[in-house]
Amino acid sequence: MRSLTIILTLLTALSALPAMAAQKVLIVLTSHSQLSNTGERTGFWLTELTHPYYVLKKQGFEIDLASIQGGPAPVDPRSLAENNADTATFLADTELMAKVYTTLPISEIDSQQYQAVLFSGGHGTMWDFADNQDINRIAADIYQHNGVVAAVCHGPAALTGITLNNGRALIEGKKVTGFTNEEEAMMKLTEVVPFLLQSRLDALATFIPAKAWSNHVVVDERLVTGQNPQSAEAVGESMAKLLSHN
Repeated sequence: MRSLTIILTLLTALSALPAMAAQKVLIVLTSHSQLSNTGERTGFWLTELTHPYYVLKKQGFEIDLASIQGGPAPVDPRSLAENNADTATFLADTELMAKVYTTLPISEIDSQQYQAVLFSGGHGTMWDFADNQDINRIAADIYQHNGVVAAVCHGPAALTGITLNNGRALIEGKKVTGFTNEEEAMMKLTEVVPFLLQSRLDALATFIPAKAWSNHVVVDERLVTGQNPQSAEAVGESMAKLLSHN
């Protein structure tokens, strides 16, 4: 009888404890929708949002979506046409669709609310991610508070201007990857983008490329980078693994 009383007392005490809050992840999307002066539309690449989003959601992380300007984030129409199954899943997910349509303005983001940030890719990022003050503020704050910073495909454009409190660039001395010059040439966009991502990253860090269009992720401490759309799911998995040890 005494044992039962002790067990009931412990259960009562445990039920009174506050529930552990889910770790929060911020995914940042581009707001840029024009592919330079080509007359073609661009934006974020669908699977570079959905693949890591669903990995992280399945692991129980709470996820917010932000963009440079806030409001509806433009999706690259080429990515909608690439994979019918992924597009159908996205269009049927009213929760995620609503988040994409009502993204938070990055200027209003409180970095202290998040344990990780992911800079999703798409050619639009090449125009509005690099040297953005709010991107730099958020990523530096999260990393310096033992959080995870991640980027995929063209998303690593966000990493090129981030400086830590010690004056060093976030990616200085680190291994990274991203969309390669070879892949850009295969897309016939070398002369369209404002800079070549591999070249800029390689000037700041150690760029590790892999075979074009292969699944390739580089993890260096709490920095995760993926080369292309094929790497997006693995980026989410790497983020989840790092966060589980935080």
